[in-house]
Amino acid sequence: MLLRQQGIDLSEPMLFGLGSGLSFVYWDSKSMGFPFLGGRVRPFELTRNLAAALALDLDVRETSSPRKGWANVVDAIDGGRPVGLQLDSYHLDYFGTKVHFGGHVVAMYGYDDEVALLVDTDQQGGAVSTSRGSLAEARAARGPMTARHRSFTVTAPGRSAEGGIAGLLPEGRIVPAITTCAHAFLNPPIANLGHRGIEKTGKLVRTWLRRTDDPQRDLAQAALLMEKAGTGGALFRNLYRDFLAECAELLDSEHLRTGLGLYTEAAQLWTAVAELIAEAGETGDERHLVRAGDALGDLSRIEREAMEALSRLADARP
Repeated sequence: MLLRQQGIDLSEPMLFGLGSGLSFVYWDSKSMGFPFLGGRVRPFELTRNLAAALALDLDVRETSSPRKGWANVVDAIDGGRPVGLQLDSYHLDYFGTKVHFGGHVVAMYGYDDEVALLVDTDQQGGAVSTSRGSLAEARAARGPMTARHRSFTVTAPGRSAEGGIAGLLPEGRIVPAITTCAHAFLNPPIANLGHRGIEKTGKLVRTWLRRTDDPQRDLAQAALLMEKAGTGGALFRNLYRDFLAECAELLDSEHLRTGLGLYTEAAQLWTAVAELIAEAGETGDERHLVRAGDALGDLSRIEREAMEALSRLADARP
């Protein structure tokens, strides 16, 4: 939404890919009730990557003061600029499922004495409103992935809302975004990340019925987060597949086509994994988790091979 206001209207898959957004993390700790699987880089890392890829001016404001945090938002909106907000979606009035997630991002474009006017995902209603009080709670929340009243605006230098996006996507922007993502995925610093994290998940998912005292709740929630709660589903593999498909229309590359084919396969297999996890939670049958673990082993290989092909994209260009 912020980019459209600047005259940049690219698809969500293209924005995700240009932000080198694809990743994987298996996240668990003693303080967590159940493991979490993540399919992308940290939310604001994606924002920073995208701004750099598109040569945008990204103005980020953070503060420990609720009063100053609100003033930062008001200053931008009163000046005719929509604002991005990172917050904990648990506190927003319109969220039907109350789950803490401090990395949620919305666009805010207006307010009055009672409510704030926001744009969220289509799944959450698109153009929505929430009380000023709930917004303040969401922005002040602390915990994993939260930020200190973070707000941000973007500016496309030299490009107005009427200027269009001609020349916005030269090869020089696409190829580095793909290879940066591939190198990070192939060379994770710890075993919980990238293709190594998927392989590790394949071993640990088999024990998930023993990890919870309420498998119908916890395994169903894990499957929901994998397939429905994240934009694009299939742990963001659908988005990356569609990004690669758009790139294949712009670049003639065998490496790119190989990556596209493998991520098309991976997206379908991630959906199957989510279904198996949900079925295990519903039935209590560990055999579904064994099958999910086997599929995750295949996914680790498939995605590693895809990223190996994509990492060679720059080498193959003239």
